[in-house]
Amino acid sequence: MDTTDQRGAYAPIRDTEQPQLGKFDKPLPCFGCGIGWFSLLLGFVCPLMWYYATILYFGNYYHKDPRERDGLTASAISALVFTIAALITIIVIIC
Repeated sequence: MDTTDQRGAYAPIRDTEQPQLGKFDKPLPCFGCGIGWFSLLLGFVCPLMWYYATILYFGNYYHKDPRERDGLTASAISALVFTIAALITIIVIIC
């Protein structure tokens, strides 16, 4: 543990073998649950949020923060299920 850069009563914790260990210590956006999970929950009210998260997923947004991958994947799956359900509903109504 490297504590040579002490400021006040707190010292940053760094691992000398893995310098990126503390890279993701800050909380995720959207109330700490991440954009993907927030979009999943908000998508039940406005399904366009699922498509927004799908665009972020296929745009490799999760490379900025790997913790976002699960939520974005769940939103992309929800968008796919919603699209299939909407298409089936439209086909049943038309025929």
